Amino acid sequence: MCAENRNDESRPMEHGCCDGAGANLAVSRRSLLGGLGVVAAVSGLTGADSSPDKSAGAGRKVKGEPLPKGRALRVLPALMYNLERRQEKTSWRSYGGLSTEADVAAEIGRIAGELQQLVEKAEFPIKVLPLASIRDEAAAKQLAGAEADVIILYAASGGTNLVNAVAASKTPMIMFIRHKSGPFYLWYEIAHWRFLRANGDTFVGGSTDTQDIVVDDYGEMLWRLRALYGLANARGTKMLAIGGLMAYSEPAQTLGPAHAKEVWGYGIETITEEQFAKHLAKARHDPKMVKEAQQRAEVLLSTPNVTLKTERRFVGNSFLALAVCEQLLAQTGASNFGFGRCMGRPVIEILDTPPCLLTSLANDAGYTAYCHTDLSHTLPGVLLRWIAGRPTFVCNSHFPHDGLFTVAHCAAPRKMNGVDYEPATIMTHYESDYGAACRVEYPKGQTVTVVIPNLRCTKWQGFRGTIVESPAFPACRSQIEIAIDGDWRRLVAEMEGFHTQIVYGDYLREVGYALKKLGKVQWQSYSGV
Repeated sequence: MCAENRNDESRPMEHGCCDGAGANLAVSRRSLLGGLGVVAAVSGLTGADSSPDKSAGAGRKVKGEPLPKGRALRVLPALMYNLERRQEKTSWRSYGGLSTEADVAAEIGRIAGELQQLVEKAEFPIKVLPLASIRDEAAAKQLAGAEADVIILYAASGGTNLVNAVAASKTPMIMFIRHKSGPFYLWYEIAHWRFLRANGDTFVGGSTDTQDIVVDDYGEMLWRLRALYGLANARGTKMLAIGGLMAYSEPAQTLGPAHAKEVWGYGIETITEEQFAKHLAKARHDPKMVKEAQQRAEVLLSTPNVTLKTERRFVGNSFLALAVCEQLLAQTGASNFGFGRCMGRPVIEILDTPPCLLTSLANDAGYTAYCHTDLSHTLPGVLLRWIAGRPTFVCNSHFPHDGLFTVAHCAAPRKMNGVDYEPATIMTHYESDYGAACRVEYPKGQTVTVVIPNLRCTKWQGFRGTIVESPAFPACRSQIEIAIDGDWRRLVAEMEGFHTQIVYGDYLREVGYALKKLGKVQWQSYSGV
């Protein structure tokens, strides 16, 4: 944190823990996350190192459980084809390997098998809806109006009017065309010229472009579906703002709420600090809740790669406050929360600790919880959590130089790969030198995605990087030095925003694709993606 002055027709194929068909998104998340609670943040841990040396950095990762899945992505496949008849002394046959009903039946079976393999390979839940057949414009228009998150159009043959009818849908469309993976498709020849350029030399625009066409490769299909899964689960997020919405800047304060509601479909529940204090006071007088918080604190502190360098009571305070947060999340249907004024009075007084460790634990349990309730950094954090299936680390950015980018904050998740816990020291929050915060030891060589949102919520900048060090400057407790894979000089000249979101892995393509489908948010990658 930074010390500043700032006032169904047939049974579909499924993978994952829920299908979410027709379900309310907030309720779906509540059912997924609510059953885990804070127990998920500390229970089921298996020590990876039984050595008595518990100094932070000496321990290795500790096994944990995967984060909860979101609502399954509803995929609607459709085979577009035309069976032509021989005509004498004229050209009657188009390109393509589907000539008979038997060819079509075989292709339908091939598609079903390929999609089943895709579902099994995906690390996120996919619900494949019954395959549709398109042979005329009426069928194309019916498909365009169907309930789904994405249409996969297998464009074997058929006219441009059919493709245009499907592409006009509000539902994103991915065109799959075959070159060598099966029967040759007509649209391998004409997708670029006839569809994207309307028989001309310039692109006609619209919601579909070259990024929405996949040739043969289901690996290319998978990352696009991952992006759309993340977007489907990020949209409609319900946020619990404890103490109201507080942003780091005037643009985010004035523009953020409307942008979150209108563009992302956010719902925002507000509770005052006084109301939260009453809930916490009640919990402190509940022997069962107090005992459970203490037990969870003991489990955390007995983990082989965790070192305590603050008072134990602050850890118990963090767990008790998190239990209250989870009660409120269950009541409101929210999956995201934060404390508006998290760095001083009255929040630290109410919790008797800054909320740093509390939010770290919440992210490790599968929620999205960030210091402050600044929507400019909440929006990319939520999207990245669902795209990657991993927690995100919201942090302060520093001046990029010599290809290095430094970030730091006191509320850092430990389960950064989505399963295992990194070594950590539980110590005081830096600015107040009080309570419990989390210093995480991030591993050298780890690839990360870095997203820097601007303060107006209208543009995100990002790059791929590699962790080169977890330093210990006199600054926020968790710190990372990242080698920038890309044009860092251009980043220096163009960088906007302040807070940054970090996630393990390379998800630049997914972020850019999701934002393209969302609209209203510009994406700038500095790593050539």
